[in-house]
Amino acid sequence: MKTRIISAAIMIAILLPIFIMGGTIYDIAIWFIGLLGLKEFLDIKATKKPIPVFIKIISYILFTLLVLISMVESEFVISMDFRLITGLFISLLLPVTLYHNRETYSVNDAFYLIGSIFFLGVSFNLLTVLRDWGLEYIIYLFVITIMTDTYAYFGGMLIGKNKLLESVSPKKTIEGMVIGTIFGTIFGVTYYHIMVEPTLALSILVLITLFLSILGQFGDLVFSSIKRYFGKKDFSNLIPGHGGVLDRFDSIIFVVLGFMFFITII
Repeated sequence: MKTRIISAAIMIAILLPIFIMGGTIYDIAIWFIGLLGLKEFLDIKATKKPIPVFIKIISYILFTLLVLISMVESEFVISMDFRLITGLFISLLLPVTLYHNRETYSVNDAFYLIGSIFFLGVSFNLLTVLRDWGLEYIIYLFVITIMTDTYAYFGGMLIGKNKLLESVSPKKTIEGMVIGTIFGTIFGVTYYHIMVEPTLALSILVLITLFLSILGQFGDLVFSSIKRYFGKKDFSNLIPGHGGVLDRFDSIIFVVLGFMFFITII
């Protein structure tokens, strides 16, 4: 627990000023964090089957393009450059025929990489887009995620008895999920109502925040199922006491994606 707290304090000390500053420094930081996340996806895949170095290089380049230049935002409307999506499919599917050896690189590998790059690329790009719209949106989403995770952890530890999905995440309980959802919603709604938009109907705000809190927890389970599939406890040991980047950003990734459904409302 001590290691976990110290690591969290160091991460906050490093990232908080960057989040506040925004701009190019923030965009580069988000890109770098996302790049580490992609590396974890590639590394965990490599535990079952090595990925050719050339394919890794292409993957990092495509991810960089997706995060930094694939979307243009204006007045809550997001447009995506489909040339990059086309390039993503072509660049990773053509090598299947060029290698012509399923033991080296197969169509399954290609679609794993396409899914990983597109999923993470869009998610981390949206983090940069939201910061351009306003720091308050980023804070709102992180408040939901952090408070939900924190209270779910302590709630499950103190009164948790019924397992939520033991085969995927043995320690998570239904009681912890309920408590995390309640407090994540309370803190998220309170922050948004006071600091962002007091005129938004509370009923709408509560429903949206409730949905995002639950979505974040199921996002955590999705990433846990990926780790279980590859027989890993954590995506990496980059952050002492916390695991890897994807172990920390699993919930926020899904919360950011879910927030896009409501951006024109909230």
